[in-house]
Amino acid sequence: MDIRIIKSPSKGTIDILLRRKGSNQTVMPECMDAIGLVQGKIIDMIVASDIAEKAVGVTVEDIKGSCPQNMVLLALFGDTASVESALQKIRAATEGGAYNPC
Repeated sequence: MDIRIIKSPSKGTIDILLRRKGSNQTVMPECMDAIGLVQGKIIDMIVASDIAEKAVGVTVEDIKGSCPQNMVLLALFGDTASVESALQKIRAATEGGAYNPC
């Protein structure tokens, strides 16, 4: 799994991601001080999405690739501290291969 963060993303970067987001929601994420990017196998993306959705202060979107039916990239929008925290939780939960949401 590849994990990256963009702090203070440019308008062009935000536009690219919003054009490629998988949901049909027209509501913009409240805060886009940082964007976390998580790329990997579909099973890892579902787990990462669950972890991120439970984190405070981030909005999660799947990003379409060259094959729209395959979700291989997640974008986490939020303030820098929240995005960093969500990415740390994803990394910690998925490195050992064990994830227990309970």
